[in-house]
Amino acid sequence: MTTRVETRALESRSRFHYAWAIAAITFLALLASAGIGSTRAVLVLPLEREFGWDRATISLALSINLLLFGLCGPFAGALMIRFGVRRVMVSALTTLAVAVGLSMFMQSAWQLVALWGVLVGVGSGAMALVLGATVATRWFVERRGLVTGLFAASTATGQLVFLPFQAAVVEYAGWRTAIAIVAGVAVVVAGLVAVFMRDHPWQIGLRPYGAPDSVPIAPPGSAGPVSNPFRMTVSTLGEGVRTRDFWLLAGSFAVCGATTVGLISVHLIPASVEHGLTEVTAAGMLAAMGLFDILGTTISGWLSDRVDAKKLLVWYYSLRGLALLFLPAAYDLGVPALAGFVVFYGLDWVATVPPTVRLVADRFGKERVGPFFGWVFAAHQFGGSLAAFGAGAAHTFLGNYLVAFVVAGLLCLIAAGLVIGISGPAQRIQAPARPLEPVPA
Repeated sequence: MTTRVETRALESRSRFHYAWAIAAITFLALLASAGIGSTRAVLVLPLEREFGWDRATISLALSINLLLFGLCGPFAGALMIRFGVRRVMVSALTTLAVAVGLSMFMQSAWQLVALWGVLVGVGSGAMALVLGATVATRWFVERRGLVTGLFAASTATGQLVFLPFQAAVVEYAGWRTAIAIVAGVAVVVAGLVAVFMRDHPWQIGLRPYGAPDSVPIAPPGSAGPVSNPFRMTVSTLGEGVRTRDFWLLAGSFAVCGATTVGLISVHLIPASVEHGLTEVTAAGMLAAMGLFDILGTTISGWLSDRVDAKKLLVWYYSLRGLALLFLPAAYDLGVPALAGFVVFYGLDWVATVPPTVRLVADRFGKERVGPFFGWVFAAHQFGGSLAAFGAGAAHTFLGNYLVAFVVAGLLCLIAAGLVIGISGPAQRIQAPARPLEPVPA
């Protein structure tokens, strides 16, 4: 027999809930940010040809971009608590649109560093994984995992949607037209966010999707002192650096960033062109990796609920290392070998994320996943930053990417060893988590 509460819940689910509109807007914003991020991969060669900048100079700007993207992550959540999600999103998208738009007029390398390195890095970092986690947590009780997964897939989707198109635009209309398009997309999405985005369900008289009737439609309680979110972010880092497992998690995830967003995202296209492929074909390889990334991440999330996360990561890093060591030979073997690399590397691209999050939760507690994973993710981007610059510098001095690919492959094998050293949940840190409540605007 159906109770009155169950009946009301069923009726609520039968009607459209505004949480799904919020999810769609957030996904579009993350997609626009990912589109701008993926555009950097098709800028390396055009900027070299037009301005004569060497690969190391261009890679420096892109490495700063990746570094700031990661460093902004732990603090983005604090800004969302203090100023609201909508304000932070609009500010970030506006920053991206202005920085990318102004880069059409740049003439000096320092302008590339300031615009694409600093401003685009900060704007993208303000809408990193923490945005999706914040929105999913505030707006969804049911389907939260599904929504979080969709947000996480936005990077791969942006890569899949934008890269081949942007590469074709660069080839036939020039790089300035390509970045004008993504700047326009950022402006349009910023407008949609400003009009339709809301910070909390209670602002429009709703409970989170799937929340029972016992949950009040009201702002979260604010009794007692409100913790300083910036202080909590910094203190979390201070606590983490005093533990061995934090360094092992951060170190292994830094290798993940180095071998994905740092090396492959930035340098696969120029490396492929040097081996006789066209820019459009090389961009298509990256886009295909994005497609398989969606599948690989979904499967990895399913496995993380059933298989020891450490075992998964050891396999992921070991196989990724072998793939990178194989890549120079794949260029010589031709299309079938490259296709195999694309499929395998795409499946493994961010498959490391679900088991890494699981290990962070097991080690530091589920209630503190956000701040701790924020700093582990910062290490991911720091590794990407070093690899983006290091591979470019190595190419400038050596004339090819062979050393970069071999070193990256060996680093993956080292990362597998780091994961083995991580302790289990029995050694979890039990320090009390301080409440972090939203500050009324």
